[in-house]
Order: sequence, then C-alpha cells, then structure tokens
Amino acid sequence: MAAPAALQRSVVSPAGRHTASLIFLHGSGDTGQGARTWIKQILNQDMAFQHIKVIYPTAPARPYTPMKGAFSTVWFDRYKISNDCPEHIESIDSMCRGLTDLINDEIKNGIAKNRILIGGFSMGGGMAMHLAYRFHQDLAGVFALSSFLNKDSAVYQALKRNESVLPELFQCHGTADELVLYSWGEETNKMLESLGVPTSLHSFPNLNHELNRTELEKLKTWIVKKLPVEAAKTNK
Repeated sequence: MAAPAALQRSVVSPAGRHTASLIFLHGSGDTGQGARTWIKQILNQDMAFQHIKVIYPTAPARPYTPMKGAFSTVWFDRYKISNDCPEHIESIDSMCRGLTDLINDEIKNGIAKNRILIGGFSMGGGMAMHLAYRFHQDLAGVFALSSFLNKDSAVYQALKRNESVLPELFQCHGTADELVLYSWGEETNKMLESLGVPTSLHSFPNLNHELNRTELEKLKTWIVKKLPVEAAKTNK
C-alpha cells in the first residue's frame, strides 16, 4: 500500500537548542497555518519556546458528513456533531497512521518520545486523545481545548484493557460553548479519569467555542511543566 503523503505543516522553531516537540492539531475546516495565526492574534506573538519546536500540521481535505459531504480539512469524519452516536473509526484510524509518521519524524530528529506533547482545538483535541491513548501511551502528555469523545469511544474501550501509566490530560472548555457542549467535555474528562488517566479540566465562564488568552497562558505553563528545559548533556 502506498504511504500516505506527508502532512503539510507550519512550524515555529525553538529559540535555542531543540530538545522537545509539540504537535497542535487545528479544529475542523481550519489549517495548521490558520491555527498558528489565530493563536498569534490572541497572544500578540507566536506560541514559542526556548527549547520546544511547535508543529501545526494541516488535515487533508476529505468529504465531511456534517457538511453534507462537502470537502473540508478535517482529521476524521463524523456521522453528526454529537457525543451520542458511533465514531467514524475507519477515518480516525487512517489519520492516526498519518500522525504517527509525524511523531516518528521527530523521533528520527533525536527527540525522545517522552519529550513530545500532542493536543489541539475541538476536533484536533479529539484526534489527539485517540492518537495518544490508543496508540502512543508513552508521549509526554495530551491537551484538549473545547473537545470531546463520543460516549462509546474506542479510546474508552482501549483504556479498559490498559495497565500502563498514561500521559496526563490537560483539558479546557468554555461553559458557554454552543457547538461542543461543556457537559460533553466534562463527561469525557470524568470517563478518562475513571479509566486511569491523570486529568485536569479548566472551565472558562462565558467562553463560547473559541480560545482566549488566559486559557493559552495556562496551556503554555502546563507545556513547560511537562517539557522542562533539559541541561545540555556532556559527552563522558
């Protein structure tokens, strides 16, 4: 089978020595460059670090059922935007393979897997939870902003059989979200916690389906906690 084409990406290089990587997955219909620009507008600068490379990949365009089959840059298909329907597992698993290639690119560049974080906004956060908790449980951590998993998610099924230590989940959600209800995010958090995931859920009053500065500053603090600066190794 032909290998999937490498995902297009927008990259913010570290200011100093590259010792860790962060993969940020955009929401449905967006692009890597679009997510980077949005965050830059909120923070008045790129989300950048001394030692962490920030990678914003773009999902390939595919038919998207909630848009009546129109093409959209989405990580996977959904039968509908609801937490109470089956997952479109075939498209989720296909994209997990493409994103695994992205993780492996970083490992080939000398970055240890426990020095890689993955997360995203909305659908991007859902994708990150599938990728990490089903296939890459040795990543440094996962973040999900305004995201959810379906009630019978394959993630929950996989974790029921799991016995290893799991990456921490950092979750944020606006209580005024009208597209992905706050209760869906809260339910996802409770389910993952019950299955052994160390979690935190930060709620933002009056925030709709969007990002804000306070949330991104909290996320940055958590990122540096999970991926601290490493002392330069001396050759003995």
